[in-house]
Amino acid sequence: MRSSRPRPTIDDVAAVAGVSRGTVSRALNGGHNVSVSAAEAVRRAVAKTGYVANQHARSLRTQRSQSVAFILSEPQERLFEDPNFNVLLHFCARALAKHDITLLLALAGTDDDRKRVGRYLAAGHVDGALLVSTHSGSPLLADLRARGLPLVACGRPLGFERDIAYVAADDRDGARQMVGYLRSIGRRRIGIITGPLDTSGGVDRLAGYRDVLGSSFDGSLVAHGDYTRAAGAAAMAALLAQAPDVDAVFAASDLMAVGALAALRQAGRRVPQDVALGGFDDSGIAGASQPAITTIRHPLERISAEMVRLLLAQIDGEPPSAVILPTELVIRESA
Repeated sequence: MRSSRPRPTIDDVAAVAGVSRGTVSRALNGGHNVSVSAAEAVRRAVAKTGYVANQHARSLRTQRSQSVAFILSEPQERLFEDPNFNVLLHFCARALAKHDITLLLALAGTDDDRKRVGRYLAAGHVDGALLVSTHSGSPLLADLRARGLPLVACGRPLGFERDIAYVAADDRDGARQMVGYLRSIGRRRIGIITGPLDTSGGVDRLAGYRDVLGSSFDGSLVAHGDYTRAAGAAAMAALLAQAPDVDAVFAASDLMAVGALAALRQAGRRVPQDVALGGFDDSGIAGASQPAITTIRHPLERISAEMVRLLLAQIDGEPPSAVILPTELVIRESA
């Protein structure tokens, strides 16, 4: 039988806490201009009364949905193959949950998906969006920016760096660290398997590789990939065909490094004795590989936290800004 006991109200909380209704409201909506003692009294009163905020009424009052979209501009299968996306999704959801905000996953890997996502966002279902794996030339960035929705991209949004907030690792310096390390251990024919060159990570990691090699850069040591395991294997096979004397390879993602490792084994090349191998991300797959892969640590937890921070600031009316975080070389058995 349903209880006839009335649902606790904000006035009940105020009476128990011994503060005004306005103080309770401010404490429940971010704690602005509320003393520590009053905030603690409200917290205890909420627990004692069993008060639950009416999110629908709050949304009508604030014109906010208390939800944010996580937009992945990749096909659905990439969500399950690439561990980075799951890590970002997990940490962004956790950071938003601290603010009682729900994270909604939206896949925008095809034209139809992008149109569907655009219509959903235009209907006002979310307060902002986190953009992951954006590609230059995609109409998604221009469309979302035109809608005036608060946005934060993971990685530089190529062509929109002045207009869209972003959080990125220092991809170029990370590549410099890796290639510089490979040279320091005596490798001279260092190849690269790039990421897609319509993404900031693909562009910047190739640029860092070229920074270290300088005048010794050799185009025959460059092969292109798309951050997948299959692309890493195919690119490694191409490198061995066009530069059989290659003695080290920097793969611009750990997944591609694992693919490259398989191709090297198939070709009878030992790692690291014949070919040293480096990756990028420091995902779980790098440490679990045999041999474990030397890589660049991509600070995904910090990136997630900063993305959420910048997005919430925009929702509160602040202008877009950017954060670039340092990377770190992690040396393992593959190099």
